[in-house]
Amino acid sequence: MPGSMRWQAGRWRDATAAQRGTARFVAVSTVAGLLVAAGAVAATGPWDGGQRTAERTRAAAADRAERARPAPSGPPPAGPVLIGAGGRAPAAAGVAAALEPLLRDGALGPHVSAAVLDATTGERLFGSDEGAAVTPASTVKLVTSAAALSALGADHRIETTVTLGTDGIVLVGGGDPTLTARPAPSGERFASLPALADATARALKARGTDRTKLSYDVSRYTGPAQHPIGPNENLAPVSALMVDEGRLDDSDHGPAERTADPAGDAARKFAALLADRGVRVEGDPAEGRSPAGARRIASVASAPLSDLVERALTNSDNDIAEALARQTALADGQPASFEGSGRAVAARVAKLGLPADGARFADGSGLDRSDRVSAGLLARLLARAGERGAPELRPVLTGLPVAGFSGTLQGRYGAGDAGAGRGVVRAKTGTLTGVNTLAGTAVTGSGRLVAFAFMADGTSDPEGAQRALDALAVAVAAAR
Repeated sequence: MPGSMRWQAGRWRDATAAQRGTARFVAVSTVAGLLVAAGAVAATGPWDGGQRTAERTRAAAADRAERARPAPSGPPPAGPVLIGAGGRAPAAAGVAAALEPLLRDGALGPHVSAAVLDATTGERLFGSDEGAAVTPASTVKLVTSAAALSALGADHRIETTVTLGTDGIVLVGGGDPTLTARPAPSGERFASLPALADATARALKARGTDRTKLSYDVSRYTGPAQHPIGPNENLAPVSALMVDEGRLDDSDHGPAERTADPAGDAARKFAALLADRGVRVEGDPAEGRSPAGARRIASVASAPLSDLVERALTNSDNDIAEALARQTALADGQPASFEGSGRAVAARVAKLGLPADGARFADGSGLDRSDRVSAGLLARLLARAGERGAPELRPVLTGLPVAGFSGTLQGRYGAGDAGAGRGVVRAKTGTLTGVNTLAGTAVTGSGRLVAFAFMADGTSDPEGAQRALDALAVAVAAAR
């Protein structure tokens, strides 16, 4: 581990919890190559308290000689700056010399924008058309996540409830796409539909009834449920009530066939679970409304928002991203629709003081090609997420996939020159036809954290463009 990353035992004991948390974050990036050698971990978790358990455990093992302690539960705290990022920042001239030839790679097409910042000071190290607002694809999830965290806080949880209606009970959707009807894997803390059925059955039996009618309330969300791209394996209809992201198979991330009626399917599964627990549901569940002031008899809550953000970024989860956008809209008093969410996210970007000229947020996931974001906005957001004054944004950094190790970067940076980025690059990917983007952080040889964003919106060779973007990220890490 570089000398600038080392914590002497006395300094570690005197450090605040926030400083220890950020030290562990940087340690993960710098030793990830060792982590991979220690053994592969599943790209999807488990998720624990706003930081990936697998990374945390292996980072602690790699840093045991430095007396690293287990990370605290709860969302990762933020210290004054990223501890361990105190090495010398690369020279702007050196960054330009490294990047300019790579930006001319024909695989990136005729229009490429780039922004590189020193994450510690915010100093601009390189820019090329960084103010141009272009189609970001899934890198817009960085903005969606930051907006939700800013509006609601890292500890916020999304509730799904059951209330007493005028004629039976009402299953009320709160907008949690991670509500699951499956047994949760060990270590996962998603809201459980079976647990909700357990609590509901107990409450009904305590009232002396073992039969009921069931309706379901999805009024928390408004506007069209169908994304403008239409039915798609990458996203279910956006509903305030769904289980397992509306997937019709056993997958938990990636493309999959989706139900056309997420809320109805969730209600029918809930009715079957109640029947298994000795409560008969009379008739078919029907859409309805929970009466104003209705008594709540059972509820379950999602994992903290920090966990949801990490899962959305690591796996590029479109369903969670759209939910994050709508939760932001609700927090800011906007309609929980595509349009209302876009206005709320834009307002949050403005409150965060990020450069937003030309920005447009047509959705939360980046599937809509009419989204517009600049490389400068993305790089500035990533640098902001490490600032002392923005601890609520830290999951934007800890959720980034690690090159060659997790999520959408697990299969990249594995060989050749790109292998130099393995473990020291963390970044969110973005891919649509003709669009390839990459935005994240890299740790330089001196231990300095640098934020970057590269966006190409006229590509014709997706694999070549991906390799070119990876080369750019490696060059940032190697800059002196």
